Parts: sequence; structure tokens; C-alpha cells
Amino acid sequence: MLLELVERLGNLMRTEHRKSGTDESLQPVHLQALVYLSKANRYSNTPQALADYLGLTKGTVSQTLLLLDRRGLIERFEDDIDRRVVRLRLSSAGDQFLYESQPTLAWTNATRNISPNRIRNAVSALREALTQLQIDNEGSTFGACNNCKQCQRLSQRASRCGLMGDRISGPETRKICWFFEPKTEESA
Repeated sequence: MLLELVERLGNLMRTEHRKSGTDESLQPVHLQALVYLSKANRYSNTPQALADYLGLTKGTVSQTLLLLDRRGLIERFEDDIDRRVVRLRLSSAGDQFLYESQPTLAWTNATRNISPNRIRNAVSALREALTQLQIDNEGSTFGACNNCKQCQRLSQRASRCGLMGDRISGPETRKICWFFEPKTEESA
């Protein structure tokens, strides 16, 4: 029953995405790439991480990125440390397009009568199921830094990634990371 509901919700949200991308001749995969890049932290804004997140081949992601680049919706740049690594980010046009095309209004309307507590419980249950599915399939788990066992809080506004050793600002801890490791009872 839960699986059927999740699948149906996913299909309905993809339909909303498809509608929003129609004017720009974008497919749902293009919108998914833009959404991912809007939420990815500095360790996760690469074509390889995007392919892993979407579960697509490098070739499909490469074609997706070429189209988004030609449309001026993303920017490519070299990594500061390793010049061989290509980093990606939304351009201002991509950011604006994504803002205007997100089906958040439809979702907000659909959930307006559900209590915040019930939404938190549903989010928690679905996050656990997602993490377990990713672990069972030996995939990257992806998740927000602030929920990662490697995130070491330094102050109210700054943290450190225990894996990479870098300082992470408060806003960046809410972004998704390719190196995410779920907190365990011992690390919580």
C-alpha cells in the first residue's frame, strides 16, 4: 500500500514537472538535474554525482548537461583544487527557471490540511525507507550534511565535515551530499 502511494505521488509530481518544462521543451530528467544542482553541496555538484543520484548512465547525464548548458540554465567551472574535476551550478537563468517551474504550489495545496506533526512523521518514515533501499542496493545514500554522522558542529553557524576536513556554513549543511553517511544511534 505504501509503495503504491509513493509511486502514485511520484507520477503526479513528474506530471507537474512535465507541464512546467513543456514551454522550454525540457524533459523531466532535465528538471530533475536542475533540482539536484540547486540542492547539491560543493562535494556533490559533479556530473558523476548527478548520474549516481538520478541512477542514470554517464552518457545520458552528459547529454542532459549539454542541453542545459546550451540553454544557459547551468554553468560549468573547474574545481579550485583539482582542475580535472568539472563542477556544475545553476546559472541565474536556471535558478529563475527552476523557481518559476517548481510544482510547490500543487504540493502545498495538496498538503494544506495535514498537520505538521503528521508530515514530520511521514518524512521520517520515508527517509528511513529511502536510506535502507539505497544501502540494500549498494548505492550512495545522499542526504543533508546536518543529518550526516560526519558533520561536526563547531558553533551555531559553522560545522566541519569529518570526512573532508572542511568547514561548512549553516546553509550548506542543509544541502545534499554524495558522501552522506546516516547517523547511527552511536553517532547521534
